[in-house]
Amino acid sequence: MTSTSTSHGVPAAAAGTITLGGDLTVNRMAFGAMRLTGKGIWGQPQNRAEAIRVLQRAVELGVNFFDTAYSYGPHVSEEIIAEALYPYPGLVIATKGGLERPGPDRWVENGRPEFLRRNLEGSLQRLRLDRIDLWQLHRIDPKVPAQEQFEAVREFQREGLIRHVGLSEVTVADIERARKVLPIVSVQNLYNVTNRKWEDEVEYSEREGLAFIPWFPLSAGALEHPVLQSIAAGHGATVFQVALTWLLEHSPAMLVIPGTSTVGHLDENVTAAEIKLTKKDMKELDSIR
Repeated sequence: MTSTSTSHGVPAAAAGTITLGGDLTVNRMAFGAMRLTGKGIWGQPQNRAEAIRVLQRAVELGVNFFDTAYSYGPHVSEEIIAEALYPYPGLVIATKGGLERPGPDRWVENGRPEFLRRNLEGSLQRLRLDRIDLWQLHRIDPKVPAQEQFEAVREFQREGLIRHVGLSEVTVADIERARKVLPIVSVQNLYNVTNRKWEDEVEYSEREGLAFIPWFPLSAGALEHPVLQSIAAGHGATVFQVALTWLLEHSPAMLVIPGTSTVGHLDENVTAAEIKLTKKDMKELDSIR
């Protein structure tokens, strides 16, 4: 089967929606499933039952886009998503391939077409799908000609195994090179209110109608800037909620994927979509670098 998209209610819906590739509309407050694994993004989570509750609670809160990857675990995140959410009524499950996992906290690019195919076929099996709605090349492997990697993914799409294609940790030049070979609908780069390295890619995504999916949107929990603290206090919110709200307000291209392994943190993250920042707040937050 394939996953499909419909819009759920508040609070995730308070963030509005974004459409991928002209035909796949999801709520902009989404969920990143990297943390549903063990330490070092390796092996089983400490509490698998809680991980399942987190995913099911996310759906209750209106989240309908879930981002995962072959390499999270590896395999573990995808398996838990299938256990918790299959058959994905009204949900979009996005995944990635192209990174090998030699061990905890270790990531190695592998863009060989045969490896990418094994990643994709494994993801389809674990997620119990016959097509991935959004499959992302986790990294462009510098050891393999980029053209070969893009052509392999284009072939997967032609075979009907992938609906839409995204890229991760790429420059504007990378995106444009890929778009000469196949349609690209999303870009997933490290980005948050205190790390704006990829601002050009955010602007490009907005201009070109691509979704920008910031990973580490909460800087892995390390947000201690005084401006964030002051604005959070003024709204009776946490710095993490303000950081997520800033992303949503900063660009309509944002598809935000905060991740967590606990229901309490999930509730906090998703309700950030209901916070309304003032123009003054945004100006002060925009000044953070």
